[in-house]
Amino acid sequence: MSRPSGESVRPRPERPTTHAGPDPGTVPDLRIGDRVLALSRRTHILGILNVTPDSFYDGGRYTDVESAVRRAERMAAEGADGIDIGGESTRPGSRPVPEEEEKARILPVIRAVAAAVDLPISVDTRRAGVAEAALRNGADWINDVGGLTDDPAMIDVAARFDAAVIVMHKRGSPESMQKNTAYADLIGELTRFFSETLDKAVRAGLPADRLVFDPGIGFGKSAEDCFRLIRRLDAFTALGRPVCVGPSRKSFIGAALQVPEAGRLHGTASAVALAAFLGARLIRVHDVAEMAHVARIADRIRLSE
Repeated sequence: MSRPSGESVRPRPERPTTHAGPDPGTVPDLRIGDRVLALSRRTHILGILNVTPDSFYDGGRYTDVESAVRRAERMAAEGADGIDIGGESTRPGSRPVPEEEEKARILPVIRAVAAAVDLPISVDTRRAGVAEAALRNGADWINDVGGLTDDPAMIDVAARFDAAVIVMHKRGSPESMQKNTAYADLIGELTRFFSETLDKAVRAGLPADRLVFDPGIGFGKSAEDCFRLIRRLDAFTALGRPVCVGPSRKSFIGAALQVPEAGRLHGTASAVALAAFLGARLIRVHDVAEMAHVARIADRIRLSE
């Protein structure tokens, strides 16, 4: 229909910009030993298995091999894409354990889980010696909460074993990291950290395609910063490496909802859904069955047209 002569045309209001995450084709797949995690296609769930007496949510539940294996088998049945095994709590305020104690906690569990469950196993550690022992005893890759910084030898271990590494950002030690959570430029500081760490790893012989970036939710960040990190995952996916997040039942959810760890399932589900939608392709969780469903629906929405 033609517009009458002289009728003014009102400009249409601009649509608000949305952060729908990167094109899924731009997220690279990740090789773990002889397996490939198809991160370009969907979000993957890593089940948390802490064999510690003092982790903030599940500490003391799986300290013997039998209970740990049962838990790993259950997570596999619930839809986990990998099992992340840790032997040292890094919750805020926690103190380090001796390296030999950390090994004693995890190595029997890693061997038993590797024999019982057909999933890639990551070792959650800050120590190169622990990572090497774990890789020799059935672990497939490394989740370094020290970000290839706490123990400089970690890069060499990963390179020698051709192991993928989740590089997590934190500031300070677990004992002190929540005492200084002020950032002049949160996103810029983390982006520089990941870029510099990638360059350092490549120079040391660890290829860039072995790295995954984790912004370290709850590790030296305020509650508000944790929400901001999830909102701005696009800044980290833009670096060309997969992004992992671990929001499961953490204190930023408790601060927003005023609930203890046991009441944070629904808050975790919200964080997981948004993280999957906004670019995370690996998500560490305690509640595998529920969060596998959450991620699956988030992916369907993200990929719909």
